[in-house]
Amino acid sequence: MRLILALLLPWLQFFTIGRPFSGIICLILQLTLIGWIPAAIWSVYALSQYETDKKIRQSHGN
Repeated sequence: MRLILALLLPWLQFFTIGRPFSGIICLILQLTLIGWIPAAIWSVYALSQYETDKKIRQSHGN
């Protein structure tokens, strides 16, 4: 579900992973039509990093 959000509303996805400052920058980038594609790519990349970090934290916690 977050992947769909990252593609359709990249700025909002940053708020769901706890990165509001990046979300604001992404929103500004997304407001330009040309900036939508880089914003979506950035959002998907940040989501993958978030998932990786979450898995690492879980593995160190056990």
